[in-house]
Amino acid sequence: MIKNDLFLKALKGESVERPPVWMMRQAGRYLPEFMAIKEKYDFFTRCRTPELAAEITVQPIRIVKPDAAILFSDILVIPQAMNIDVEMKPGFGPWVPNPIRSAKDVEQVVIPEINEELGYVMDAIRLTKEMLDDQVPLIGFAGSPWTILCYAVEGQGSKNFDTAKGFCFSQPEAAHALLQKITDTTILYLKEKVKNGVNAVQIFDSWGGMLSPVDYQEFSWKYINQIIEALSEVTEVIVFGKGCWYALGEMSKSKASAIGVDWTCSPENARKLTGGQITLQGNFDPSRLLSPIPDIKKMVHQMIDAFGKDKYIANLGHGILPNIPVDHAKAFIDAVKEYQAK
Repeated sequence: MIKNDLFLKALKGESVERPPVWMMRQAGRYLPEFMAIKEKYDFFTRCRTPELAAEITVQPIRIVKPDAAILFSDILVIPQAMNIDVEMKPGFGPWVPNPIRSAKDVEQVVIPEINEELGYVMDAIRLTKEMLDDQVPLIGFAGSPWTILCYAVEGQGSKNFDTAKGFCFSQPEAAHALLQKITDTTILYLKEKVKNGVNAVQIFDSWGGMLSPVDYQEFSWKYINQIIEALSEVTEVIVFGKGCWYALGEMSKSKASAIGVDWTCSPENARKLTGGQITLQGNFDPSRLLSPIPDIKKMVHQMIDAFGKDKYIANLGHGILPNIPVDHAKAFIDAVKEYQAK
């Protein structure tokens, strides 16, 4: 049994003494211990070496002590397994040398044998579970099919992903074929993660907010919902769509256990849009962790008051920034642990 199961209780909607807390991207770049590993090994070596991935996953549990661990990996291991070459260029970010631009390109994309192509992720999960020793739950994750398509078609990060959107709008059949392949692969991948020991999964729709509400339904949500439907039979599913406040109502009607909220949507609006029945996660502005520590603690308590202590998981509204001092990250976690309902 997991000793600290607050996170799992909140996902199931049970009443808790205080909300659980973790931070997106908590295993990483704000920690000096992570940077020491980063100096020795390139990005995908860290992802593909189970001992390194497990160590990086467990570091924040030792140092800032959140209520859940999230496996160190990347959303782009999926396209790599699907015969799409993805590199990580230092100081630049993701780079796809041969981006997908046609139906013919889509034909070359495969639905892989998960354990052959992504067995290293499963090895990392098993090793991480050993190291965690049931202290806290472990979260597995994947990118949404739309977000993966954005990188695969654009070829790199972008402020607006115009090339990716243009591909979807000018070649919808090819786009939907690609989205379906990514969806099928993601379902197989996440199910395998659950088999190997993760206690919940999160779907990151990092670029969902690039789409209009109508286009979001067609090119993102219907594929995310396929993943939720398949995974909700075997585990708890969290969906996080950055910039997707307009889809919160639709998301709340799905079989997801929780919905992530970014900092552009107030707790009150998030509760209103989702009908008040589903667990919400978020939504502290990551930049606000640069505020003085007393301010962080005060704002965290205000955030919990606004969401309510039940059916709520305290988190950031997006990933932690690399320039956040460790004591400020710890103050965020501690503020949640110190919270007492009024």
